[in-house]
Amino acid sequence: MSISPGVPSSSQSPLSSPPPVSPPTTTLPLRTIPGSYGLPLLGPISDRLDYFWFQGPETFLKKRIEKHRSTVFRTNIPPTFPFFSNVNPNVVAVLDTKSFAHLFDMELVDKRDVLVGDFMPSVKFTGDLRVCAYLDTSEPQHSKLKSFAMDILKQSSKTWVSEVVTNLDTMWDDIESTITKSGSASYLVPLQKFIFKFLVKCLVGADPSSSQEIAESGYIMLDRWLALQLLPTVYIGALQPLVEIFLHSWAYPFFLVSGDYNKIYEFVEKEGKEVLQRGETEFGLSRKESIHNLLFVLGFNAFGGFSVFLPSLVSTIVSDTTGLQAKLRKEAREKGGPTLSFDSIKEMPLIQSVVYETLRLNPPVPIQYGRARKDFQLSSHDSVYDIKKGELLCGYQKLVMKDPKIFDEPESFKPERFMNEKGSELLNYLYWSNGPQTGSPTVSNKQCAAKDYVVLTAALFVAYVFRRYDSITGDSSSITAVEKAK
Repeated sequence: MSISPGVPSSSQSPLSSPPPVSPPTTTLPLRTIPGSYGLPLLGPISDRLDYFWFQGPETFLKKRIEKHRSTVFRTNIPPTFPFFSNVNPNVVAVLDTKSFAHLFDMELVDKRDVLVGDFMPSVKFTGDLRVCAYLDTSEPQHSKLKSFAMDILKQSSKTWVSEVVTNLDTMWDDIESTITKSGSASYLVPLQKFIFKFLVKCLVGADPSSSQEIAESGYIMLDRWLALQLLPTVYIGALQPLVEIFLHSWAYPFFLVSGDYNKIYEFVEKEGKEVLQRGETEFGLSRKESIHNLLFVLGFNAFGGFSVFLPSLVSTIVSDTTGLQAKLRKEAREKGGPTLSFDSIKEMPLIQSVVYETLRLNPPVPIQYGRARKDFQLSSHDSVYDIKKGELLCGYQKLVMKDPKIFDEPESFKPERFMNEKGSELLNYLYWSNGPQTGSPTVSNKQCAAKDYVVLTAALFVAYVFRRYDSITGDSSSITAVEKAK
């Protein structure tokens, strides 16, 4: 598997190329896309209430799959009227692996300004610039900015593992100390501090401790900046109808977090001179473009993604009652040699499989979007549908990754699912990074530049834990006990 420059492959065995989006065959019937958008205003509002309040996103979409007997259908995805009059909620849902794959074919779909759907946060959150994540591959600046992001990762690979391990030492020392004093420890804040510190050191090339305010509150600043951009699209699942009235009804203004963002901007401008210089001299970017795009990679892509993914990985492991921890401990200690590295992780197939399975069930980005670049025919497993130029396609990854035609017992967490040759083939259908796990990020696609760093870092995290501890116990937010390695 090809991955980002400077990083060794994390696959356990050679994998086949990701399945291309094949043209419809005559064996599949042409079907009119079922579903509708309902009456103007009323239809989107009704769907919004079901999506955010009465059903939740997964049940909302499951019920429509059952109703239409199709994994492809028309519906509305919030945000919607009354305060989003410039946002069109109409989408064509694509909810099986075959139809979902069309979202990554750059000849068919345009990714311009659809990162979180037809809604786009104000560009004031990114310095009045459309950063790389909002650009389509056809836009000339995309190639420069994607190359810059990939270069940042290549340079960071020199210190990535050592920074992860060093900051894990600090994180787990703090958790152990808190358990000793209080009997349990929330790991969410220590985890975010760990993520923030190692990412700043790797991506910016700066030590957060050079600024007391950034060291103490930088991760909180990023949390607030992220939240205000995403709140109109995020399912909360509690405190209704207050959430609908106050959180999902309008876009939030940048000035509420401008102070936070400007402090982080100034920190990066002062402390990240080397990476910013490469942006200017090697990629032809202005200082402003380099900083705002680096901040988006750091804050939205990396910090935001890890802050969603790693807690779900920890929760899965600490709450296990099937004996998985014993298997992980055995592999972490018997394989990979005395020192953890990206190469050593390649020798730990169970740990990698657990990471993949967690990504399958809990992808850090729940939804992918793409706008039809032209008229084309879209295939699901059992039908073909006509898509018109300009229509917005929407795939909810948690459902797509439970496609029963691809994954056995799709609702179950199976830690060994991605091991051996059959498991390696399943990686062709593991979509969590704007493309399949077997794909490679390039300037001509929208696949996450750091997708392989995510997998390797998560596997490194698990291996570290079970070299340090015989067992850990806890739940979705806290560690209640740790047993040090004997």
